[in-house]
Amino acid sequence: MSIKVTIDGKEVSARDGDNIIDVAAENGVYIPSLCYVKGKPCLGTCRTCSVKVNGNVMAACTIPVAEGMEIEVNEPEVTDMRKALVELLFSEGNHNCPSCEKSGRCELQATGYEVDMMVSRFPYRFTPRVVDHSSKTIFLQRDRCIFCQRCVDMIRDEKTGEKIFSIKGRGTHARIEIDTDLANEMSPQQVREASDLCPVGCIIDSTQGYDDPIGKRKFEVKTIRDRALERTHR
Repeated sequence: MSIKVTIDGKEVSARDGDNIIDVAAENGVYIPSLCYVKGKPCLGTCRTCSVKVNGNVMAACTIPVAEGMEIEVNEPEVTDMRKALVELLFSEGNHNCPSCEKSGRCELQATGYEVDMMVSRFPYRFTPRVVDHSSKTIFLQRDRCIFCQRCVDMIRDEKTGEKIFSIKGRGTHARIEIDTDLANEMSPQQVREASDLCPVGCIIDSTQGYDDPIGKRKFEVKTIRDRALERTHR
């Protein structure tokens, strides 16, 4: 059923039940996100898609549109809030972009450009996290993890359906874990899927390095904004 909602003062048509982030993209309005993947279960973990809905701040990927809903995406307060969330993610991990295998293909890096981040307003923690190279298929660079939980909820063993990734601990002691036995049974296609699904350079295909030349990398050819707006029309 078609309904009417307002996005930044403009009335648009939408399908009842679609989430805000997709409706906005279908109408040419980009909302950044680092945990949402269209067609996959909604996680709502990163909050970088925060918008104002009828005056209240909400995660755009978790909220279905409803008749008469008023959505503010580019309102100054919520725009700065999204920027602050991205800055926090940079300050909490160790993101040295020039030396990262995912540079040019990293969603966090690309989103940083989109929110006009120059440097984090928060002190950098340089949190020490031990890398995990125990699997023969995947290198786990824990210091880059932003705990989006994409891998935890979307990557499973193809035979048993068991989770290959998990998050252990809480707060500053939280870290991503990998079931080495299950990881070693992953097909090359599933390993690449896991690597591509990770929005940062945490999950690295052990056979993959700097395989895209500068100037031809994913977000250099087309920005994350353009890709997000395009995917709604496929």
